[in-house]
Amino acid sequence: MLTIVAFVVALGLLIAVHEYGHYRVAVACGVKVLRFSIGFGKPLMSWRRKGSPTEFVVCALPLGGYVRMLDEREAPVDASERHLAFNTQPLRSRAAIVAAGPAANLLLAVLLYAVVNWTGVEEPKPVLSAPLAGSVAERAGIKGGDWVVQIAATGDQAEEVQSFEELRWHLTQAALSSEDVTLWVSPREGAGARPVVLPLSQLDVREADASLFQRIGITAPWSAPVVGEVMEGGAAAAAGLQSGDLVRSVDDAPVSDGQSLRTLIRAGVGPEGQPREQRWTVERGAQRMVLMVKPEPLQQDGAWIGRVGAYIGAAPEMTTVSHGLVDSVIQGVVRTWEVSWLTLKMMGRMIIGEASVKNLSGPLTIADYAGKSASLGITSYLLFLALISVSLGVLNLLPLPVLDGGHLMYYLWEGVTGRSVSEVWMERLQRGGVVVLMALMSVALFNDVVRLAG
Repeated sequence: MLTIVAFVVALGLLIAVHEYGHYRVAVACGVKVLRFSIGFGKPLMSWRRKGSPTEFVVCALPLGGYVRMLDEREAPVDASERHLAFNTQPLRSRAAIVAAGPAANLLLAVLLYAVVNWTGVEEPKPVLSAPLAGSVAERAGIKGGDWVVQIAATGDQAEEVQSFEELRWHLTQAALSSEDVTLWVSPREGAGARPVVLPLSQLDVREADASLFQRIGITAPWSAPVVGEVMEGGAAAAAGLQSGDLVRSVDDAPVSDGQSLRTLIRAGVGPEGQPREQRWTVERGAQRMVLMVKPEPLQQDGAWIGRVGAYIGAAPEMTTVSHGLVDSVIQGVVRTWEVSWLTLKMMGRMIIGEASVKNLSGPLTIADYAGKSASLGITSYLLFLALISVSLGVLNLLPLPVLDGGHLMYYLWEGVTGRSVSEVWMERLQRGGVVVLMALMSVALFNDVVRLAG
């Protein structure tokens, strides 16, 4: 139920903001707006404000919306109202009305990011867990417990890193742009920072998913190697492990953090799925003891891994990341620009085959993420709304005839040549745009089904 509610609220808000952008600028330009609709199909409710010619409608199918304006191309217009028709407006007014929808979504994203930055958000500190074996981070010399103080992509100035999520964002941008990054890390906050270069330009990045960070080697913030909740009937319970046990070593291999312990557990079965008994040295209060643990085999992605039936790793240390009001707005603009540019770059890479179309997401994935973000709290939900708002704004600016960007493309042609696109070409381009858009939606929906089924 939470997923459905969160999805409907998100979709309704983002569509309403988009259409309100069109509506507000149309009214400001002197155009008569006949209907403002959220959704399609059968109207569920409608109203009209006193003295306004606009009918406001909420319809049954909330997968879009529209603003219907007085237009001679759609219906006859009385001579007395011809100056109120959309098609009779100057080119700059028509372009402004069309661009206002995507612009409203981008402005909403700026506002949402600014609110989160100003009110503050609890995020894990930028302390790294032990990097995965064979990863870029391990080869570069990153160690579990390293504190990331600053980061800089090739040719950029170093920036302070306040949280683990901020670090992940910088790494995502650099990896998708095929740029190397330099991290300044220290064994503790602000002490003896050393530069470490991560050659991310050497990665073949086709998908921005979990496997990307596995290859980079930075997958989670540092956490103490503590046993959490122990499930009944599992290998941990059978070995006598208890919640709160601090694991010091496994088969004489020192355990530095929760990530390294999870790696050792996963390696606790043979290639054919045969379990291997491990000798764990743990501290329980002031007592140190040795327990024999036999991980249970589990097949995952065609390989056998070990599981012990217990939550591994303490909660990471958290920090509150916040900014002043003016700084928050600036950060909101910067983040909106960064996400917009990254979205465009990914689309460009998909077109030329350098990125996988698996990166496309449809309504099922969006609904799933809406529910998950809402369950994590208002801050996570606001960040989700900001991300989707940017995506909606950028998508609508693409030069596809059925989108706002397609209409802006027509107006660019009109501005350069002095004449509008002919009705014949308009119809051809509209049909082609529908085909392309339907193909993209089909791929996105297929990706949704595959993700959720997996």
